[in-house]
Amino acid sequence: MSAVSPLALRAPGFRLLRSELRLIVGRRRNQLGLAVLLILPIIIAFTVKATDTSEGGDFIGSISGNGMFVALAALSAALPLFLPVAVSAVSSDAIAGEAHQGTLRYLLTVPVSRARLLAVKAIAVAISCAGVTFAVALVGLVIGWILFPIGDVTLLSGTQISQGEGIARLVGVCAYMTLCLLALAAIGLFFSTLTEQPLGGSIAVIILAIVSAILNEIPQLDWLHPYLFVHHWMVFGDFFRAPVLWDNLREGALVSLGYIVVFVSAAWAHFTTKDITS
Repeated sequence: MSAVSPLALRAPGFRLLRSELRLIVGRRRNQLGLAVLLILPIIIAFTVKATDTSEGGDFIGSISGNGMFVALAALSAALPLFLPVAVSAVSSDAIAGEAHQGTLRYLLTVPVSRARLLAVKAIAVAISCAGVTFAVALVGLVIGWILFPIGDVTLLSGTQISQGEGIARLVGVCAYMTLCLLALAAIGLFFSTLTEQPLGGSIAVIILAIVSAILNEIPQLDWLHPYLFVHHWMVFGDFFRAPVLWDNLREGALVSLGYIVVFVSAAWAHFTTKDITS
């Protein structure tokens, strides 16, 4: 595959993407949110080190044996609340933030079409989802290796694998979690096309995630559970079993892809036809 030429990197789409990523990274609230997320694995690692205990959940209970599990424990702790809040803030701000600041009309000038702008916004949000997930895992991995033993990884099923294979499985966990978060981001992107108030869109996405989580805990609605985007979030631990339980992971990936296709399509359909007044 040939490298991207400097001319291509100067194309309007690439310039807009670079500008969007700088905007996301430069926002103070996003920096604060990222700082909180990156502190989480450090708190977990030092707490386990100070208490010198192997009690806790599957991942926390395994930390004292191998520092890699700090990354998994941090991701497990962040997924129910912290990561969804971060994703909802970024995705809901994609279009609504521009409308709120009155800059959306200026962006929609030649050669930037509405479809291209939405695509750039979606790509930037996707990069943000992947970036924050892998960043939490990386910090957890580093602090875990500093404070705890490293070496062969004992899986949740009791089998041992090499450190290299463990890292490969951790990358798989991050990729799967990113896909799950992209489903939530797609919903946030759609809501962002419906309003000029990014905070309102963000709150709506968080409420939807909370309601979905509550519905997922009601046994009488077990017929609905497989279709909820939160239902398969926590099955990423199946990467650390022997053999890997692909059925649950495959179902979770397909559900997430379904949400992504539906809500990105809805966002495109609405945004490309709506009247732009801001």
